[in-house]
Amino acid sequence: MLFGRAWLALAGALAIHVTDEALTDFLAVYNSTVLVIRARLPWSPLPTFTFRVWVFGLAALVALLFALSPAASRGARWIAVVAVPFSAMMIGNGLLHVGSSIYLWRFMPGVYSSPILITASVLSLIYAIRLIRVIREGV
Repeated sequence: MLFGRAWLALAGALAIHVTDEALTDFLAVYNSTVLVIRARLPWSPLPTFTFRVWVFGLAALVALLFALSPAASRGARWIAVVAVPFSAMMIGNGLLHVGSSIYLWRFMPGVYSSPILITASVLSLIYAIRLIRVIREGV
């Protein structure tokens, strides 16, 4: 099933992206940005992270995505429904890395793997929507 492969590709792309961010010191940029935002908007709910909490949290997310891949391969409707907003968020994530790199005229942490993340997310989104339509129409 194509959705299962797209889900697996998204899980792999996110694993690559987290590795890219970890190797290029993403947290230094993220945490300092959050502190500036909090200074201007004290009510902002954006958290800062230690490396350990951040990397283990994302590793758990990636592990969960891989663990759910059998359900995606079976074409479970609920995971296709989950994949739609998750894929959209990952497209946004990748675009933020690319956009900030263009805006700041330098390669930001995570930008190297962003095209992979965006591509896998778009495929996951397309195949999730197709699966939901097929299930709804009973074809």
